[in-house]
Amino acid sequence: MGFLSSFLGILGFGIGLPLGLLVGFFFFIYSKPNEAEDPIVRPLNELDTSALEDLLPEIPLWVKNPDFDRVDWLNKVILEMWPYLSKAITGMIRSTAQPIFSEYIGKFQIETIEFESLSLGNLPPLLYGLKAYETNEKELVMETPVRWAGNPNITLVIKLLSLRITVQLVDLQIFSTARIALKPLVPSFPCFSNIVVSLMEKPHVDFGMKILGGDLMSIPGLYRFVQETIKKQISSLYIWPKTLEVPILDPSTLAIKKPVGILRVNVVRAHKLLKKDLLGASDPYVKLSLTGEGLSAKKTTVKKKTLNPEWNENFKLVVKDPQSQVLRLQVFDWDKVGGHDRLGVQLIPLKLLTPYETKEFTLDLLKDTNISDSQDKKRRGQIEAELTFVPFKENNLKFSGPLVVYGRKESSDDKPSDDGALSGAGLLSVMLQGAEEVEGQSHNNPYALVLFRGERKKTKMIKRTRNPLWNDEFQFMLEEPPLHERIYVEVFSKRSRISFLSKESLGHVEINLSDVVSNGRINEKYHLINSKNGTIHVEMRWTTV
Repeated sequence: MGFLSSFLGILGFGIGLPLGLLVGFFFFIYSKPNEAEDPIVRPLNELDTSALEDLLPEIPLWVKNPDFDRVDWLNKVILEMWPYLSKAITGMIRSTAQPIFSEYIGKFQIETIEFESLSLGNLPPLLYGLKAYETNEKELVMETPVRWAGNPNITLVIKLLSLRITVQLVDLQIFSTARIALKPLVPSFPCFSNIVVSLMEKPHVDFGMKILGGDLMSIPGLYRFVQETIKKQISSLYIWPKTLEVPILDPSTLAIKKPVGILRVNVVRAHKLLKKDLLGASDPYVKLSLTGEGLSAKKTTVKKKTLNPEWNENFKLVVKDPQSQVLRLQVFDWDKVGGHDRLGVQLIPLKLLTPYETKEFTLDLLKDTNISDSQDKKRRGQIEAELTFVPFKENNLKFSGPLVVYGRKESSDDKPSDDGALSGAGLLSVMLQGAEEVEGQSHNNPYALVLFRGERKKTKMIKRTRNPLWNDEFQFMLEEPPLHERIYVEVFSKRSRISFLSKESLGHVEINLSDVVSNGRINEKYHLINSKNGTIHVEMRWTTV
């Protein structure tokens, strides 16, 4: 009976297969296909709510939001550059992943982890609009939705107990909105020192993972767990306000350096100076300046008819780099007619100083700054000076011991107390970045004037513009915080040639300094008084010592 049933089954299969193929062939030849119907096209106002909800996510953001601009041209640029960009990105991925892989070598019986193949494919990410933000800082901030449905070839090989395990990433999709900031803007190409990236929402990440040829993501429950884990990890690292910072320029190459402290100089006296006048003794005075600064030198008073002057005069100089800057002391003989004769010069490197400690110097005056020049052996006398370097409080941890060595302090015992002589002193920095919509009746050659405690500081003049950019910084060293004081800023326009109306005011503003002292820094645009639409951009810092 079993043999008979097997025989009939084989016979039925042998007859049914050719018969089924024959019937299917005749249906394929003689049946008529249904005509394709044209799709129904309706305007948006005729669609119901559910249809609109399904359709709206697919509409580019530049259509839904007028603040976003269309960037098809940028997508074309990225497409042309993608072969080179993908190589650069894969190089960064390899260098970043290598130390991470090294941490697992030797653990869980893992012998090696390495990329067998790493390619991002030929499909670049697409930008669905671009929005630029205007800020008062020296930065360029952009926001863009990014979608990438790529075809990368990423294969990882893990050697575990002499077993070679291959992990392949397939069908990768990433959707998110990124905020990109180029900052700070600097006067060195490419004009920004860092690229700072953050995500504005949790990213959508979808992919398949094949291990030993099988799709791991097909395991029930594992797909959702992996998705949520990746979202949480990326969000904890890069979702705003957390950022990923990519350095572009070496900080040492940037031309802009911030003040780190104040140098107190007491010019005490000089001994046995050269006699330059034919009749009577010299009339000496001293010029003080720091290298690396474009500021004018400070001067002592002139001591009449003496070769052994006593000054005991104190000065304060702003220090930006105590490792490289040098104090230059020049002694001159004052003359009523003609140039003043230089009696001698001496240099003091700031790296010889220890923070908060006063150091006395008695130095032989030289003919010039070329110390190795032995041609002039004439004795020019000596100069005595006392120097004290006081770092700002925010830089206290950078200086430990002599300035020739940088380090971090483990405790705050070495910091000066607030009861010290300079506890209330500080530096007020005023940066006039620019102005907008300043308009003169006769001409538009604007410059700005700063008045504070009787001192006058003036920016450079920009010709023929209503929107000048000055970026000029002025510094005021004060013995106490200016809590109840104001600073006066006025914009003028000056005719470039001689005229009766050579100068006119374009507006002014008075700024209360209490906010600067309380916050340490303000960066605001102020409306100019007596100007229709004019504004001025002022950044101020208060740094204590």
